[in-house]
Amino acid sequence: MNAIATPTGANSASFASLPLPPATLENLQQLGYSAMTPIQAASLPLALAGHDLIAQARTGSGKTAAFALALLANLNPRRFAVQALVLCPTRELADQVTQEVRRLARAEDHVKVLTLCGGATMRPQLASLGHGAHIVVGTPGRLMDHLERGSLNLEALNTLVLDEADRMLDMGFFDDIATIAKQCPKQRQTLLFSATYPDGIAKLAAAFMREPKEVKLLAAHAAGKIRQLFFEVKESERLHAVSLLLNHYRPVSTLAFCNTRQQCRDLVQVLRAQGFAALELHGELEQRERDQVLVQFANRSASVLVATDIAARGLDIAQLEAVINVDVTPDPATHTHRIGRTGRVDEEGWAFSLASVDEMGSVGKIEQAGGFTSVWKPLAELKPDGAEPGQRLRPPMQTIQILGGRKEKIRPGDVLGALTKDLGFAGAQIGKINVNEFSTYVAVERGIAQDVLRKLSAAKVKGRSVKVRLLEG
Repeated sequence: MNAIATPTGANSASFASLPLPPATLENLQQLGYSAMTPIQAASLPLALAGHDLIAQARTGSGKTAAFALALLANLNPRRFAVQALVLCPTRELADQVTQEVRRLARAEDHVKVLTLCGGATMRPQLASLGHGAHIVVGTPGRLMDHLERGSLNLEALNTLVLDEADRMLDMGFFDDIATIAKQCPKQRQTLLFSATYPDGIAKLAAAFMREPKEVKLLAAHAAGKIRQLFFEVKESERLHAVSLLLNHYRPVSTLAFCNTRQQCRDLVQVLRAQGFAALELHGELEQRERDQVLVQFANRSASVLVATDIAARGLDIAQLEAVINVDVTPDPATHTHRIGRTGRVDEEGWAFSLASVDEMGSVGKIEQAGGFTSVWKPLAELKPDGAEPGQRLRPPMQTIQILGGRKEKIRPGDVLGALTKDLGFAGAQIGKINVNEFSTYVAVERGIAQDVLRKLSAAKVKGRSVKVRLLEG
């Protein structure tokens, strides 16, 4: 393998320096892609030249665009067959990748991207596959199911992508990945992206990659982007300490990690009782509930997402101001993954850890693995910061759910048009619009949410009356 080391602080080049069609460059400009991130600048020239590639880059570094632009360059939209396959560790990440690939594919007409993940019923997926697709994004288990049924045909495939390969290995998917790769044509391009480089990555590369180039970002996190603070707590004050942190630092969006589902539930109850808009994410939630929780948190309709590590795998939230380790993890690598959710690309973030005397051994392992000395603060320093006494930390947006989604051919532009052109709301008051299979979620400024709900209930979207409801954080 030919290794290319790239520091995270390297100057990024313009997308115009790449051999991309003018329509793609124009679309990138419209989407706000002004300059390449370091991982894009290092990997895209190699990927666009047709090389197999192993790229090491953390979550939030811009890797999705790095592989998406490469697979789209290999795509022939006039050939209605699966030409690219992206494997992801979780449904949440697969959904995020699908949305980003669709955005980047807007320069080409009628590129169909299909998501195949567990947790969803098989029948709609079989029907969608029957109608054909150009790009499939999915989790290994469900992709294996479709290959065994014969419903997924990979004969036309020219690009295979493994996203967050280290997480897939952690979850025991090595054999599934190898089996899927063997069913792909030998003459294909394989792109592997991973935040860390465990032994299994080299094993995967040796099994089915052809003389891969290797791109490695030298720093896991840009210096100074993530400010870590530790607080010693008694077990009895741990949950209350979270609300002290929130009231003192007042982050708009916070991801709080707990080691158990019960701790998640307990913390959410405490936070809600104090008036915080808090949501929980753990393995006991149904997929529909998980989808709604992630939409609400990502569009800034909830202040705090309380999650277990397994539930948050593959989760990539933009503009995440803070991470709180409610419980210290005994695994230093997990600590790094947790705090790496904040301080993305050009942003800064806080990482707070609450540690009891019993957890000091774990803190020591984290310090040793990270090569740093932790900074400790007393809980007594945490005071409401600039807020009036009793003023609650409220998320800036609220989410309205429209019953109807891709099955009804609803697109984000249809919803935005109904709200701005038909109902007279300003575009600046409307946030993210997520269109799922059967539902559409639109974030609106908190102050106009009730007005939007009332007017949209009496209006039409794409010529049809719709049922709407307000989701509570």
